[in-house]
Amino acid sequence: MAEELRRSLGVFDAVVIGLGSMVGAGIFAALGPAAGAAGSGLLLGLALAAAVAYCNAMASARLAGRYPASGGTYVYGRERLGPFWGYLAGWAFVVGKTASCAAMALTVGAYVWPGQARAVAVAAVVVLTAVNYRGVQKSALLTRAIVAVVLAVLVAVTVSSLGSGAADFGRLEPGGDASVGGVLQAAGLLFFAFAGYARIATLGEEVRDPARTIPRAIPVALAIALVVYVGVAVSVLVVLGAPELGGATAPLADAARAAGAGWMVPVVRVGAAVAALGSLLALILGVSRTTLAMARDGHLPGTLAAVHPRFRVPHHADLAVGAVVAVVAATVDVRGAIGFSSFGVLAYYAIANASAWTLGSGRALAAAGAAGCLLLAFALPVSSVLAGAAVLAAGAVMYAVRRT
Repeated sequence: MAEELRRSLGVFDAVVIGLGSMVGAGIFAALGPAAGAAGSGLLLGLALAAAVAYCNAMASARLAGRYPASGGTYVYGRERLGPFWGYLAGWAFVVGKTASCAAMALTVGAYVWPGQARAVAVAAVVVLTAVNYRGVQKSALLTRAIVAVVLAVLVAVTVSSLGSGAADFGRLEPGGDASVGGVLQAAGLLFFAFAGYARIATLGEEVRDPARTIPRAIPVALAIALVVYVGVAVSVLVVLGAPELGGATAPLADAARAAGAGWMVPVVRVGAAVAALGSLLALILGVSRTTLAMARDGHLPGTLAAVHPRFRVPHHADLAVGAVVAVVAATVDVRGAIGFSSFGVLAYYAIANASAWTLGSGRALAAAGAAGCLLLAFALPVSSVLAGAAVLAAGAVMYAVRRT
């Protein structure tokens, strides 16, 4: 019989872990590329990304209440659609989120020590893997502190930008530079910053009273993140405008400088690094739990299903995920990692919505979520679509070979 993990997380900790995943480095980095794609239609892209995320959140909440076990959509797809779809969801999650981990680690390095970004990235992975190894409750406590720091920085940037003489609210109106394709691509890029609520579902085996806690925590975390994102996007747009924002590599720092608050630029850099650490912590946590669930079912080596006798965490999975992420962070490009990750995450949620559709109630929302995920996935840059599709196909072939 598989050993169970310790149930130590309540609603507050579950919400904080979700926020730690969402209100992270994505908002510091994704606004620029999204504005470059959508132009003055950036807020429309943000609204579309939020709408798809809401559908996904409701599907995840309903399924997590029904199946309160580690693994998230890997478990839901297996139970509602069959073993193959569960496996494919788990494969998309583990591979896609491993790329996300590398991207967040590289973001830490870029802000902390640009000249040694890869070395700092690997060090960050090692340290946070050690934190996860010591127990999920310690991870939740660290995430609380990270979320508090990041929210404080984002609020400071928003207030200073909106109150500055450089603010021009006429820049919020969509202009001729906005196109349907651009808005869709921006939504796909911005969805990367919303996807953290899945971390709550993947921790289903470590949450107290999961049937009640998870459906409460996911919508709350998503709503808070949406309010923060809208405030930040509006403040940066009214100060920089869509053209300048589209070319910015550090949009929040540029907005602080344009608003006459140059003293905040170092603060924003620290906030971005802390945010990326928070995202990386929660990502490693979620990937290791899905790895645990897949190992229990024989889709990954059985040793990855081991649970530490003292800390009650999947310690072999934690170490394996940390090692893979460290190698990827030392070798890949951050932009390619983000694009690849977005495709995998959207495929994962498409399966989650299809699983929720089989529950009977809420089918319209589940259908809208699945359609939205597929639409945004194939609106991503062609290189991301081709790489993501190739990796999913490779996973399907591996599954077929093992079944023969």
